[in-house]
This record gives sequence, structure tokens and C-alpha cells, in this order.
Amino acid sequence: MRKISLPAQLQDSRAQLVMASAFILFANLFFLLNPQSAIAFLLFMGSVLVLYKMPVPVHVKIFVAAVVLGVMMPLIGLENVYYLDVVTQVGIYVALAIGLNIVVGFAGLLDLGYVAFYASGAYLYAIFATSQASNFISWADFPLSGMWFWPFLFLGLIVAAIFGVLLGFPVLRLRGDYLAIVTLGFGEIIRIVLNNLDKPVNITNGPKGLTPIQPPELFGLVLNQPIHYYYLVLIIIIVTLIVARRLDNSRIGRAWAAIREDELAARSMGIPLVRMKLLAFASGASFAGVMGVIFSAKQTFIDPSSFSFMESIGILAMVILGGMGSVAGAVIGAVAVVVLQLQVLKEFSDFLGQLSLKGIVTIPSQLDPAKYERLIFGAILVAMCVFRPKGLLPAKRQLALLKERVQKLKAKGETRGEDIDVA
Repeated sequence: MRKISLPAQLQDSRAQLVMASAFILFANLFFLLNPQSAIAFLLFMGSVLVLYKMPVPVHVKIFVAAVVLGVMMPLIGLENVYYLDVVTQVGIYVALAIGLNIVVGFAGLLDLGYVAFYASGAYLYAIFATSQASNFISWADFPLSGMWFWPFLFLGLIVAAIFGVLLGFPVLRLRGDYLAIVTLGFGEIIRIVLNNLDKPVNITNGPKGLTPIQPPELFGLVLNQPIHYYYLVLIIIIVTLIVARRLDNSRIGRAWAAIREDELAARSMGIPLVRMKLLAFASGASFAGVMGVIFSAKQTFIDPSSFSFMESIGILAMVILGGMGSVAGAVIGAVAVVVLQLQVLKEFSDFLGQLSLKGIVTIPSQLDPAKYERLIFGAILVAMCVFRPKGLLPAKRQLALLKERVQKLKAKGETRGEDIDVA
């Protein structure tokens, strides 16, 4: 007789629920009382992951998340604007990771030039929200007022989707490494064009960048404070999550999954490969276009260096770390990478610097952890590929398939008289 016992944490879901609730309450109260503490901030971000994994109904999770992110975080932001800005930056990359996850995770199309769509939305708004457009348009007054920010959100979506389709056409017959090389080239072409499109007609102002970019306005109120962008990004993330989950659970999402697993089998089933691939590129790019508009308004200055190849690699690392094909995984991956980059490494560098100033240890500037950011990311990705290749939160379809196989094994064991209990 073969017996596989359930994990201990699953034997008592009530105790798990109590512990998770206590941790979330403690993390939020601790962060509220210590808004300057880096440890409190990390505990707060960890509480969001614990909330996602809690064994409670979805509407309860949504309510708690609304309180934590909609009320607690803004209250803490009044005391420490830096952490509010970090969370806003996390939100921007969450939307970018979800968009890239549609292309890479859902449809299985490796895209190394994703930042080009981000740049298209950013420059689209920046050109018209500064006096730059006066160089080639003489029949209107520039910069446009902040009220035009809202139409430009939709224009950024449309323009980025068009760029996605333009990228999709040449790569329809490519796979694997060849697809990666072409998309990489596309991203570099866009960056170089933006860098050199200052003559003969000055459209992008070249490497000097564009500034000052008009902030958005709403009913006469100028939205130029960190709290304004925080709520704006939070609303966009909610819409992004809803759209991504709807796509994943739709016929389109199943068609993308079929293409990802086996193009030949998908074609034989009647799935239009051309249309589905172009739709994947356009859908993923549209997310980046919207966030590009928000990024340019928030920064009030952009230049081509903000959209380098390493930005695409960073977003791809978020998707791989979280789990390709998983919407929740893309969110967790983006949070982990941005917090590691902006908070953990920075705080560790400051800590080592303080030790050096006090004479406790002597650490050369060449060993500053912040300078080895890419090395650390690479080591994390290698470790993920070796120990957890499906990511931190694998796609639910894959988990459902594993559970189905386990149920079949369990049924076979019962017919043979074996006692099998499998999670």
C-alpha cells in the first residue's frame, strides 16, 4: 500500500487563514507606525503576496486589497513620499510585465524589443505636451493643455498597437532565436530613430530629450503630485488585470495557448495563426503604449536612454521570474524585481556605506551592491531556471493539468486498492 500524506499547511486551512490574516494586519500596522523603515516596507509588499495566497473568496481579497492599496498606502505616502513613488513605479512595471506576458507567456512569441512600444506612447504624448510639436505643426498652439492627457491615453494605446502589428508582419514565419533577434533589432531601431530624429525636422529633439511635459488635468485640477499618479496607475492596473484575465480565459487565450504549445497542431485545428499572432503583438503593445503616456507625464522629461535594450531585458526577467503565462506571476515578478532594484540593493548599499563611515569595515566602492544589479538579476534567473523553471506562480492551466493527472493516478490507485492522498 502506498500513501502520500497531505502537506502540513493544507491539513489545517483555518490555522493558515489566521496566520495569514495576522501577518497582513501586523505588516500594515507596522508600516503605518514606521513609514521610514525599509523593513516595514518590505513586510508591507510581502503582505500583498500573502493576501493573494490566502484561502478566502475572491471578493474578500478584493475588499482587503482595496483597503490596503487604496487607503493604507496613500496614508503612509503622506509621511514618506519616496515609498509612494516606489509603489507607483512598481505599478508601471506591473502593467508592462502583463503586456509582455501576453506575447511571451500566452502566445509563446519571444519579444526582446518590447520597450519600443513603451517609447512610442511616451514620445507620442511628450511631443505634443511640449513646444516640440511647433517645429513641424504651425496651425496649432503647443504645448497642449493637460486635459489632452486623457485622449492621449487612448491614442497611445492605438499607436502602440499599430507598431505591434507592424512588428508582427515581418516575424510571422520566425520562431525561437530568429524571432528574438528580429524583435531585438526592432527595439534598437526605434531607439536610434528617436535619438536621430532631430534633423532635418526636429521632431524628437534627439538625445537632448523633451521637457517640460505638461502634467494631466482633471476638471481644472492639475495632477502633478505623487498621490495623483499613484491612483492613476492603480486604476490602470485594475483595468489591465481585468483585460488580461478575460483574454486568458477566452477563446483567444486558448488559441494563443495552442499556438504556444504546437503551431502545427493549432493550424490543423483551424486556428488562424496570422491573425492570432498579430493580435498578441497588438494586445501586448497596447498595454505598454498606455503606460508610456503615464510615464512621460509623471517624469516631465524623457530621452532615448530611458528606452534601452536593458529595459526590455528587465521586463522579460519579471515575466520569467513570476511565471510565463501567469497573470499573477507577472505581477509578482514585477514587484520582486523593482523592489530589489529600487529598495533592497539601495538599502544594502547605504548600510554598507554607514559601516564604512563608522570604520567597522572597509568596503571599496567597486564592491557596491547597487553596481552589480544586472549580475544579481542574472544569478536569480539562473537559479529560477534550475530550481523552479515554471516561475514563482506558474500558469493556472498548467497547474490544472497537473491536478488532472494526479486525479487520474488517484483513481487508478483506488481501483487497485491503494490508499493515495495527493494535494
